Amino acid sequence: MSVAVIQFGGSNCDRDTVQALASIGVSAELVWHEDGLPADVDGVVLPGGFSYGDFLRAGAMAAQSPIMDEVRERAREGIPVLGICNGAQIGCEASLTPGAFTTNESARFQCEHVYLRVENAETPWTRQYDEGEVIELPIAHGEGRFEIGDERLEALEADDRILFRYCDAEGNVTPEANPNGSKHAVAGVTGDRDHIAVMMPHPERMSLPDIGGTDGRGVLEAFV
Repeated sequence: MSVAVIQFGGSNCDRDTVQALASIGVSAELVWHEDGLPADVDGVVLPGGFSYGDFLRAGAMAAQSPIMDEVRERAREGIPVLGICNGAQIGCEASLTPGAFTTNESARFQCEHVYLRVENAETPWTRQYDEGEVIELPIAHGEGRFEIGDERLEALEADDRILFRYCDAEGNVTPEANPNGSKHAVAGVTGDRDHIAVMMPHPERMSLPDIGGTDGRGVLEAFV
């Protein structure tokens, strides 16, 4: 499988993602957004970072890049697409997934480890986990608070499109365990079809034992 990791000006988790994918046997290549998607790509990652310096809103400028038209088209054809952190913001801004990520409730940049509870273990991104399982991943964002209208959130929950919620080490979803004030503690969602997903925590940063753990490998194994 060949995965394109799309680089925008300000991307800084692109090479990490390539390395993490290589560790599970997935061939990945860096693709500069102005060069367009290679014809033979089987998957896409929108990596973390600070595309366009988060000018206007995080992800807003990158979402207007012509390559995102190609990403949407290939997503409609069925290839898996994952947005991580800044890539999640880009994915929402490009209407790959619903909702938006906005300024943390703390109004500050937060870089820490968090716990996540797996809400739906039947998607490509969560199939390696059990429903209700608690995993630990790092976050690093200033605009990670998930916001969405109440009716749309109810529809997401009814359709099992919530991937992860922030929780404590025992799996309890509490205000104290929600690092950024995300609505209903949502940390990741799918698009209209579950091969499209965005999440704020970084699975690529917890994919190798040498860098702290492997709790994130299951997310990336969707590409396998």
